[in-house]
Amino acid sequence: MTVNFSAPQSSVQSSHIAAFAAIASETFRRIFAVVFLSVICAFATASMPVSAIDLPDFKRLVAEKGAAVVKVTVTAKPTGSTLTDSLPNLNEEEMPEFFRRFFEELPDQPGGRPPAQGPDAGGFGSGFIVSEDGYIVTNAHVIQNAESILVGLPDQRQFDATLIGADQRTDLAVLKVEATGLPMLELGDSKKLKVGQWVLAIGSPFGFEYTATQGIVSALARSLPNDSYVPFIQTDVAVNPGNSGGPLFDLDGNVIGVNSQIFSRSGGYMGLSFAIPANMVKSVTAQLLDKGYVSRGWLGVTIQDVNQALAESFGLDKPAGALVASVTEGGPAALAGIRAGDVILEFNGDAISLSADLPPMVGSAIVNENAAVTLLREREQITIDVMIEELAEERNTMDAGPVVNRAIGVIVEAVDVVLRAKLGIDGGVTVTSVDADGVAAVAGIVVGDVITSVGSESVSSPAQFSKLIEESEQGKSVAVLLYRNGDPLFIALPVPE
Repeated sequence: MTVNFSAPQSSVQSSHIAAFAAIASETFRRIFAVVFLSVICAFATASMPVSAIDLPDFKRLVAEKGAAVVKVTVTAKPTGSTLTDSLPNLNEEEMPEFFRRFFEELPDQPGGRPPAQGPDAGGFGSGFIVSEDGYIVTNAHVIQNAESILVGLPDQRQFDATLIGADQRTDLAVLKVEATGLPMLELGDSKKLKVGQWVLAIGSPFGFEYTATQGIVSALARSLPNDSYVPFIQTDVAVNPGNSGGPLFDLDGNVIGVNSQIFSRSGGYMGLSFAIPANMVKSVTAQLLDKGYVSRGWLGVTIQDVNQALAESFGLDKPAGALVASVTEGGPAALAGIRAGDVILEFNGDAISLSADLPPMVGSAIVNENAAVTLLREREQITIDVMIEELAEERNTMDAGPVVNRAIGVIVEAVDVVLRAKLGIDGGVTVTSVDADGVAAVAGIVVGDVITSVGSESVSSPAQFSKLIEESEQGKSVAVLLYRNGDPLFIALPVPE
């Protein structure tokens, strides 16, 4: 009998093959799944604009730098009215869009509207310490018309502050408190800023001290109405009334701007905040500390933007530069040969994209020195040297506002134009208040005296007067020349230690 084993053998082999195929298929499926998931994860990670690891951690920055950020509280000189008396509630949506200074908001006022102006009227803002011996930077509008200024530190210490100087055009001011060993901040280089980089603000929005908010740089060199001398840094950092004068930090902890304005329908944050660049802050504060006012360059031209049609007519590849519409007779530009119709393309090597770029460049130029101006004339580029002059009306360091000098116990303000003409003086300060227990009263200074010099130095402004007193030798007397009832009089003023 013949037995055929071929069929069962084939069946066994098929069974083995089927089992192997099943195992291979399952293995392949698992490998494919792992590879597929890895590819998806890798693709998702690569496509994410910012991973969680890339997000900045501001805790260290706030902890290290926040101690030098201060709250500035102001008691204002009574004026009988305020700017916002005629405005609706600042939180109402019906308010038209405009740029608003933060100083208009007061603490503990529902809706943010100030009460009627009176003896205790005032406001608040922010600032930051820039020296261990008590110099503080803030906004000029924060301390405008201040009768007294109080500076509060995060550690709950409070100091009376003296106004050293202020510049309205750049909205910057320098204060001084009598203290040593204070925490301080360093000003960085705002030219290194890039759109999109992270920034942090610390200040006192609505009176809430030591508040930190973050965002990015939205734009650079932004020109705003009535602020042609400041190329603002635009950010989306949440800043509100009270943040004014506070620092804007980069991730390295350097102050790269001073928060100054917001664009708002309601009076609060809407994603458009503007800061004064640190490089401008350095220049302005240095001049305020040195002489109490800011010298600003003057070119003597009226300018406008170059549009596409004008660019084609001038032979430019694209719209750029500042088109000279008119030239002031006898001004620096006229004396150098600049004409109407010239297109200024560069100023001291810096390119001009829009006409708004030129005023800040001229304003920050060194007075009485030549500046290289590259311009397009009749389709040809030429470079000429222009002797920059000082803008005539710049010595105005908050002339309308009083300055409190607690060291000697007086409040002084600028002499009005009529009295200056009557006395035949150029500067000077008028004494508007005298502390009965202060050294000024003991020396014989009375309300109404017009002080024109301290020692051998002429007094040009209230801020400069306080600076001269501060720089006088302590424990000694300094000769003060003043006018009383139109007559000159010298008084020996003791300088307290």
